[in-house]
Parts: sequence; structure tokens; C-alpha cells
Amino acid sequence: MSQNEMTIFEHISELRKRLMIVVVFFFIAIIGSLFLAEPIIRYLQSADEAKELTMNAFRMTDPLKIYFQMAFVLAFIITSPVILYQLWAFISPGLYEKERKVTLSYIPISVFLFLGGLSFSYFILFPFVVRFMMNMSEKLDIQQVIGINEYFQFLFQITIPFGFLFQMPVVMLFLTRLGIITPMFLAKIRKYAYFTLLVIAALITPPDVMSHMMVTIPLCILYEISIWISKIGYRKVIEAEEQMEREIESEEAQKK
Repeated sequence: MSQNEMTIFEHISELRKRLMIVVVFFFIAIIGSLFLAEPIIRYLQSADEAKELTMNAFRMTDPLKIYFQMAFVLAFIITSPVILYQLWAFISPGLYEKERKVTLSYIPISVFLFLGGLSFSYFILFPFVVRFMMNMSEKLDIQQVIGINEYFQFLFQITIPFGFLFQMPVVMLFLTRLGIITPMFLAKIRKYAYFTLLVIAALITPPDVMSHMMVTIPLCILYEISIWISKIGYRKVIEAEEQMEREIESEEAQKK
């Protein structure tokens, strides 16, 4: 058996080990989330946006479905630091020592940004969207009968994507440090990125200009922040390469 085959098997074994750790932690988080799901669902139902609505279950399984969906979302959030750490642990052997320390610091930042995205979408965007929908119903003289399943599906649709979208700066910095992208490339594709963000905003907001802009503008700002952070990471990459070249030249000079 060749060394390359051994390396492949070792990588597969390492990946399996990391996945097993994630699965175990996720299972434990699911158990804990089953106790947290009910009070959080009650809290969300008592929020200003929901307490004026009468939640209805159009199917007998709707409450159970929402209960387990909430438990799953909570378990994912609780497990996310473990997932990120295991991902870092899997790729870290291929990084330099300085890169390992830097990329390890991305984990708390990533979790913070995810929670920040959820908070922005729930406390700022979601109330505005609900008010817009209710006002539209009043103008059209429509009595809304709200299904609890539809309400929470809509809540998840608005909030969860923002948790991932707010990861943009960290992802861009990580890819820059790995040499996959550069800030010049990000600036070059800016107009295409804006168009993509515009489409994403259209998919997760109701069809009115104000809601669309409330999503599009923060996403575009995040993209510009990502370019700025990518520039910092790119300078670090250049400095590391220059340092490496100096060390190689110094070693070659000593040999001579």
C-alpha cells in the first residue's frame, strides 16, 4: 500500500472521527433542546408581533412539528461552535502555526455573527414584515386566520438565512487567508455580488420596496465590510510569504 493511499485512509478516518464527535454533541444538544423548545415557543408567541394573533393548528400534528423543528434549530445553534471547531481541527494540520491560531479565533466571531444575524432579522426585520402583512390585510378587508405552522415557518424563513448571511465577512477572510480569493477579485465582481444579494433579499422578504431595501442594504454593507476584512487578511498572507522567502534566502546563504 502506497503512502498516498495511507494518507487518504488517514484523512477519511480523521473525517469520520470529527463527524462522530459532532453527531454525539448534536444528539446531546437535541435532548437539552427538547426542554428548551416549549418555553422559547411560548416566548415567541407572547412577543408583540404574535400576541395579537390567534394561533391555530389546522392539522393535529402541527404543534408537534413546530416543537421538534424548534428543538432542531436550538440544537444546531448550540452545536455550531463544536461543528466549527471540528472543521478547524480537520483542516488545521495543513495550516501554518500562525494560521492555526488565527483561524481558531474565527470560531467565536462566527458564532457571534450568526447570533447577530438572527437578532437583526428577529428584532428589526421580522416585526416590520409582520406589520406590513397585517396592514395589507386590513386594507383589503381580509380577516387573517393564522396557522401556527405557517407562522413559525415564516419566522424561520426570515431569521435563519440571516444567521448564515452574516457569516460573509468570516468566510471571505478565511478564503483569503487560504489564498482562494483576493480583495481585488471581490471588488471586481462587486456588481454581480450586489445582484446576487438583491435576488436573495427578494426571496426572503415580502414583495414591497421598503422590506426589500431593509434586507438588501445591510447585505451590501456586509459585502463591503467583507472586502475591507479581506484586504487585511491579504496583507497578512503577503507578509507571511515575504517572511518565508526571506527565511529561505537566509538558509540558502548560510549553506553557501
